[in-house]
Amino acid sequence: MRVIFLDLDGTLLGDDYSPEPAEPIIRALLDAGFEVILNSSKTFAEQEHYRKAWRLRGPLVVENGSAIFIPDGYFPFEVPGRRRGKYTVIELGERYDRIKTVLDKIAPEYGLKYYGNCTLGEVTSFTGLPESLARLAMMRDYSETIFAWKKSGFEESLSRAGLRVSRGSRFIGVTGSTDKGRAARELLRMYSRLGRVESYAVGDGENDLPLLEVVDHPFTVGTLRYRRGRNISSMNELLEVVL
Repeated sequence: MRVIFLDLDGTLLGDDYSPEPAEPIIRALLDAGFEVILNSSKTFAEQEHYRKAWRLRGPLVVENGSAIFIPDGYFPFEVPGRRRGKYTVIELGERYDRIKTVLDKIAPEYGLKYYGNCTLGEVTSFTGLPESLARLAMMRDYSETIFAWKKSGFEESLSRAGLRVSRGSRFIGVTGSTDKGRAARELLRMYSRLGRVESYAVGDGENDLPLLEVVDHPFTVGTLRYRRGRNISSMNELLEVVL
């Protein structure tokens, strides 16, 4: 069994956030027998949007490894977790309310701007998301994303509060004590109950490094480099290598 974890922003998605350009990539991987898993900083609501567009059936790893959403009946064994619609959710990170409370306390001192203290218009301005997707991005369960700040030092304040800070390709993510790699490891453990697993991952930001560390075949795109990974110019090059 071959399992591939894919980042979204800067990896599968371009500046317009449209799912259409990546459709042939996803279809080629699925046709080749890969289990395709989205593993991104994006929220469950955002990932559901892309999951439906690409007709994926596998789990989702959301908000920088803060939770794993496993569809009903996906594994032929019971998965412990809490119920949410047609998913079982394995929660690995902090709840959003606690993260926002910490950020709200230090935001005035450092001039922080993040989803929880921005208007919809500000979110679209910072991210370039269309309004429909910006609304999905604001439906946060486990993390925050810092878009802008006026002075440094907030990362240390967040760490002292027990939160983890990770840099993506554009912004700074704030989560509980988890990351994309921890979530991927949990899923790979489940897949290993079904047989031998060969694992792959593709990412473009520093927050993808923990994910790249836990797979057999790590790939980076863009300017990101990883000592054990292969840098590719595009997702089309990935297909040339793995298919």
